[in-house]
Amino acid sequence: MPKPPLHGSATEPTVRRRWRLGASIVLVTLTLAGAFVWWRTPSAPPVPVHTISYGRAIEQAHNGKPGAARVLYQQFARTDLTDTRRARLLLELSNYPSPQALKFAGVALHIDGPLTRQAAIDAIVKLVSGSQCSVLLGPLLSDSEPTTRFSAAKAMLGLTPDDVGLYFSTLEQVVEEYKTVLSTQSPTTSQDQLQLAKLYLHTGDKEKAAAALEQALALEPNNLQAALAQINLLDKQGQIDKSRQLFGQLLERNPTSALLQHALGMWLLSRGQSEYALLGLAKSLELEPDNNAYRYDLAVALHGLEQQEAAQKQLEEILQRQPANRAARVLLIHYWQESGQLQKVQILLAELEQQNPDDPALQQGL
Repeated sequence: MPKPPLHGSATEPTVRRRWRLGASIVLVTLTLAGAFVWWRTPSAPPVPVHTISYGRAIEQAHNGKPGAARVLYQQFARTDLTDTRRARLLLELSNYPSPQALKFAGVALHIDGPLTRQAAIDAIVKLVSGSQCSVLLGPLLSDSEPTTRFSAAKAMLGLTPDDVGLYFSTLEQVVEEYKTVLSTQSPTTSQDQLQLAKLYLHTGDKEKAAAALEQALALEPNNLQAALAQINLLDKQGQIDKSRQLFGQLLERNPTSALLQHALGMWLLSRGQSEYALLGLAKSLELEPDNNAYRYDLAVALHGLEQQEAAQKQLEEILQRQPANRAARVLLIHYWQESGQLQKVQILLAELEQQNPDDPALQQGL
């Protein structure tokens, strides 16, 4: 009677060899099949990297073309930008607000280069307001560079004490420092004296502000900005008749000044004389038809007088001349919503989304 095979006999290696051979055949078959499938399936092409030149990005952003925000943002990633070029990017940034845009401007505040820093300050003032502006610019009040401290202070002068918040005492210190620098140096330019007057007005010293404006006009008698600041100061002092008389004298000497005509219109608006104000605002635009800021103010004044169609036409004209003008676009959307022209609203919103899909107006469901 045959004995059963013992553990470790010759039969087990034979079975194991057969199992390994079968597994190898299966593995080879699967490999060949996979190779065949790979050979028959076209490989996906690599994703192309589109590099937009600086000049093209600026042109696309300046003219409000589709994708403007995207190509503008891409430029900020470059490491070869000069101070001048980065400042130009920041100049365009205010028309394309978003959290990302604010981040770029915030980073630029701390990049070496006076043009970049000043442009970043200007961009932030346009992108945000109130306490948010203070949070971003406040740290610059402690910067080691005096010009940076002074630039931040100038940008924050229009904020309320509540908006300035924790930076209130630091702002006052920098204002005092700035006043000392301007008042102790020889008065060489009217612009410095005009700035000094603004600082005095901020601290409530109207007499010294008036003296600084007199000095500015002594240095440059035709400085219309200083003359207009003098008129505003007279208003603050309650000398309305004197300010009106000075306005008349300025207009008589400078009848073709668009700046004065615009200022007259705004001055009359602030006194509730809207119909007369329109004459000045319209005249300023006649003298300087390419000034979109004047055209915008005229549109607002027309709307205030319930001349909706005329106001809309002025804003449409701005967008024809400057499609990237976000302020005019958003205001026109509001005006068209009021008058029930919803189809036009949708067109403007679609264009805005093409320019900047992250625009807060779109995110808030304008």
